[in-house]
Amino acid sequence: MENVILVHGAPGKIITDQGQHFNNELIAAMSALIGSKHVFSTPYHPQTNGQTERFNATFAAQLSKYCDEDKSNWDLYLPFIVHAYNYGQHRSTSFTPYQLAFARMPRNPFDRPQTEFKFSRPNDYWTELQRFKAIANKMARSNIQYQQTLTKQRYDRNRSSPVYNIDDLVWLKTLISRSKLDERYRGPYRLTDKISAVNYTLDDGDGALVAHVNNLLPVYERLV
Repeated sequence: MENVILVHGAPGKIITDQGQHFNNELIAAMSALIGSKHVFSTPYHPQTNGQTERFNATFAAQLSKYCDEDKSNWDLYLPFIVHAYNYGQHRSTSFTPYQLAFARMPRNPFDRPQTEFKFSRPNDYWTELQRFKAIANKMARSNIQYQQTLTKQRYDRNRSSPVYNIDDLVWLKTLISRSKLDERYRGPYRLTDKISAVNYTLDDGDGALVAHVNNLLPVYERLV
């Protein structure tokens, strides 16, 4: 609330995984209170929220460099790592997160202070601020789309696009608590519903379970 909503305003949509720290009555009440739509990612499919997962990978790697051996003091370095991340130029946008959020270059505490400002009219600053923000956001969106296209092309080279029907039997990939000798897939299970082009509901005997198409394999009948 204090670090995000009071600074940037309430988001229109919030996407999280389905962990209990997000999927609970408190978060549901807060989302309704601020008028935000809470969307959950597909279980065991981090690509649904790829931007956050990519940030976490970068963030955790940087944070681990400063923690002590028992990893008990990570919170002391948290604001400094976030500061460095927000002030660094990103390859996907060609801008820093600070620039895109506040429409100006960030001022580093170690930079030489600026001694003069020149504006021909009192409202020039506001005009230039809005102009820069519009240009920066347009360029950032273009750069992100370009990087997404490259990533998709690399990903699609070795990716199949299976299509399943309701009542099909499928194998479900084992994603947790699996050793090297355990079976990689379990089932078979019957598909009961198609939620989207890539998400299906299946009955695993204990109730409905949502699975991504990448974690499914078709069951082929053995020819006698």
